[in-house]
Amino acid sequence: MPKTIRYTLLSLRDLWVSAGPFILLAVALLALAYWWLDPNPPKRVTLATGPAQSAYEEFGKRYAKALAVEGIEVVLKPSEGSAANLQLLREGKVDVGFVQGGTSDYTDQDEEDLASLGSLFVEPLWLFYREDAARKVAAAARAAKAPGARAAGKADPAEDASLSALTQLQGLRVNLGTPGSGVPSLMGKLLESNRIDPATLKISRLEQTPATVAFLGGELDAIVFASAPESLMVQMLLQTPGVKLMNFSQSEAYSRRFAFLTPTRLPRGVVDLAANIPPDDVQLVAPTTSLITRTGTHPALQQLLAQAGNDIHGGAGWFKSAREFPNRDNSELPIAKEAERAIKNGTPVLQRYLPFWVANLVERMWLVMGIIIAVMLPLSRIIPPLYAFRVRSRIFRWYGQLRDIETRVDSSGDNSSTNKALLEELNKLESRAEKITVPLSYTDELYALRANIHLVRKKLLRL
Repeated sequence: MPKTIRYTLLSLRDLWVSAGPFILLAVALLALAYWWLDPNPPKRVTLATGPAQSAYEEFGKRYAKALAVEGIEVVLKPSEGSAANLQLLREGKVDVGFVQGGTSDYTDQDEEDLASLGSLFVEPLWLFYREDAARKVAAAARAAKAPGARAAGKADPAEDASLSALTQLQGLRVNLGTPGSGVPSLMGKLLESNRIDPATLKISRLEQTPATVAFLGGELDAIVFASAPESLMVQMLLQTPGVKLMNFSQSEAYSRRFAFLTPTRLPRGVVDLAANIPPDDVQLVAPTTSLITRTGTHPALQQLLAQAGNDIHGGAGWFKSAREFPNRDNSELPIAKEAERAIKNGTPVLQRYLPFWVANLVERMWLVMGIIIAVMLPLSRIIPPLYAFRVRSRIFRWYGQLRDIETRVDSSGDNSSTNKALLEELNKLESRAEKITVPLSYTDELYALRANIHLVRKKLLRL
């Protein structure tokens, strides 16, 4: 092996031995910090959505597509709706889920176990009714005022075929959805505020699809949804002849009575400009839907979901302007810190230029890495002296033997046999010294040892 390479390797070996404990300590501290912070999220998250063909299901697919780009698999768990999603979250069977405002009264335990990733969109209360049912209601009302004018219950095509108050639903066949959808709870509060006994309604609890089929077949007079306008059922019913959408003329009053409700308006012609659907502005009340997560869900997943929400729900729509959602308003649960940061600041700078896993690792480890560096920098000052000591010790350890020989030379007097033995011992020492290899920067120490051996030999030969 060439001497230059050998000296270089020797120097690197000494440097590694000197710095090894320091490096191992730094690695151990980093490994401990990584284990404690757990910066990288799991590769799988479960999202509770809703019934088939619902807006929740559609949004769930969009979240799955958004997170798949970062290598995260989103498992979509269908459910009956908002109330079922909340129960799944409470039981820990899902990580995140869509939950509508007013679905439940949250407990102190919920505030500890659950957090909101922001309000995503409003879900208007869509109360669709059949025009023929509305005519019967109008005919019955007029007959009650003037019994002789018209037989009660017989509809006249000329009668007003519009409903504008929940009190007009009494006696009608109304589907409120399954208990897991959250609509029965919401409608129960609205009926109670209107002093309506649910027993005066012919209530059914069918799921969306069979309820819609029964409604279109004339087996139901009214059907209630609470859904975003992206729902296929809503889109279809808005354009079905003979079906009308109830106008909540007291929408402002409802919002004052219930904090989770927002008055909103379906503008004239927004569904179909050419066909002018709806023909007039329709006042609606709308609870806000949030993405709820368990507090134990990995922070990086919460961040990714909140960032995906910015892209999915940030555009303009029927009931919102651009960048109005997601927001931190109308939240019944505390907002998660990661969501608050994502909603306020958008995508972090590092994630705009680096892969997510790298940016996330740096973002979550930088503080600990700074602390480790601050601790290790002072300790690193011992490496150069330790390196120098290790190299020089390879030379200095022979000085002890040389000193012993010199001492015995001084005390030997004129003893030729002793001097001969000392000279032989000195020659062996010199032979060993010639085999010592040190980095080039420390060769002066080696030559000094060999010069001192020569001085002792001269002294010995003089005797």
